[in-house]
Amino acid sequence: MTKKLIPFFLLLAFNAFSQEKGAVTGGFEHNSQWYTNDKGLDVTHPENPLRSNSYLFLNYKYKNFLAGIQGEAYESNALLNYNPKFNGTNVATYFLQYKKNKVDLTAGYFYEQFGSGLLFRSWEDRALGINNALRGGRFIYKPTSYLTFKAVHGQQRTGFDVSKGKIYGLDTEIGLSNLMKFKTTELSLGLTYVGRDEKTDIVDPNFNRLTSAYAGRLSFAHKSFYLTSEYDYKSKDAIVQVQGQVQNNFVKPGSALLLNMGYSKKGFGLDGTFRRLENMSFFSERDAKGNAYNDRIMNFVPSLTKQQHYNLANIYVYQAQPNVILTDETLVKAGEIGGQIDVFYNFKKGTPMGGKYGTKVAMNFSNWNALGGTFYIYSPQDYKTDFFGFGKRYFSDANIEITKRWSDKWLTGFSYINQYYNKKMIQETYGVIKTNIVAAEATYKISTSKSLRVQGEHMWADSDKYNWAASIIEYNFNTKLSVYGSDMYNYGNEDGMKNHYYSLGTSYRKNTTRLSLSYGRQRGGLVCVGGVCRYVPESSGISLSLNTTF
Repeated sequence: MTKKLIPFFLLLAFNAFSQEKGAVTGGFEHNSQWYTNDKGLDVTHPENPLRSNSYLFLNYKYKNFLAGIQGEAYESNALLNYNPKFNGTNVATYFLQYKKNKVDLTAGYFYEQFGSGLLFRSWEDRALGINNALRGGRFIYKPTSYLTFKAVHGQQRTGFDVSKGKIYGLDTEIGLSNLMKFKTTELSLGLTYVGRDEKTDIVDPNFNRLTSAYAGRLSFAHKSFYLTSEYDYKSKDAIVQVQGQVQNNFVKPGSALLLNMGYSKKGFGLDGTFRRLENMSFFSERDAKGNAYNDRIMNFVPSLTKQQHYNLANIYVYQAQPNVILTDETLVKAGEIGGQIDVFYNFKKGTPMGGKYGTKVAMNFSNWNALGGTFYIYSPQDYKTDFFGFGKRYFSDANIEITKRWSDKWLTGFSYINQYYNKKMIQETYGVIKTNIVAAEATYKISTSKSLRVQGEHMWADSDKYNWAASIIEYNFNTKLSVYGSDMYNYGNEDGMKNHYYSLGTSYRKNTTRLSLSYGRQRGGLVCVGGVCRYVPESSGISLSLNTTF
């Protein structure tokens, strides 16, 4: 570990002697929790109750060069349910980038995305425990204002190491509107190739060690109308239904279709998205499919539903279903098909519905089904899908949100949410849950810097853990200091576990530094960011978070 930390000191020493020529920027993030026993939740603290995740990154810029390094510490262990590969203290990523005019070169670890990310995306999200940066090289070349070439090669980060599989990628973006000198229309074309090369130990495999994937995309915008489309194809590869079990005699290709279109003008917006996924899991190592930590995942497949900001609306949250599962007649799936529609409308000021300050209304509807087709669950396993066939319903969400300002001091919000959640098909367990949720909130501005916000929610559920109630109260003393208290109460639970999930906390912010402290209970379930989720167990304890940049 000592040798790997040397770059930190070299970077700092170089900066000390080069202040007039370069600049150092960076940041530090620390998240820790002291887990406690909780008889009410029937949980006991782990063997090491004090756990933390810490990240320190430094960047040094000198003329056309940018160098960066990130160290990470998980002491004495990572927070609960993070990838066990995140262990100890070590250098996690480093890079050297040269950028000038038409050329951009990077060596080391880097993040990149092609198109929508359905074939390839490397990114970091600390809250989800995701960091799948590529270690290798990236070349970007822009010979003209309307043409961009990208080439990448490397191995994915997994813990403090890299995966065995090697990734190759090529991407081209052509700005046709610039090429054709359109004045009011934007038109672009994109082409992508991604290859995953992984040696297999299987004797006489029925699949190639190199899995190739291709994509084409088109974007069009004219005045208030826009349309984007992308089609992806992944060559035949072994199916993995259970983590670590690569099926040599079950080999299928994968594909994806993504369409997004909308219309927007002042006070009104309409947006619709359609997506079809078939066998679109993509990992740098085949047997990583099915792991609980999104480890070694190569592509970005978020759930395309409304990202709810109310607590109860996030109990039964949808996860995208790109996988192939042929368990029995009641649980067969090879992907998903569906979409969502968003409508936004602002009632103008001075109208009966708008009042003095106007009224904002947002409506969303999403629906997702399994792919329809014919499935063979016995040996040999196989399936044939209908391209636009709809199978069993996974999930639906219909909601309306109304935001209304009544005066310079009062702002209110109201939401109604109706959900359908097929727990058997999504989580591969049992049951279907139907919910109705109402939520209301109000913010009172006491002065230019002081405010009070209250929020109340209720969910009626017809099965599983049944009814919930929730509330939040938050007081901002000024722009720097705030305190809050919240509670989620599962009062309808018929299993006798009528638990309160309470939390008390405070946060302080000054310039680019934020410090927060809280005590309470964590409800077990999915925590999601941007449509990607990870599971967290139920727990109790004290949490501390520090985030600063410089």
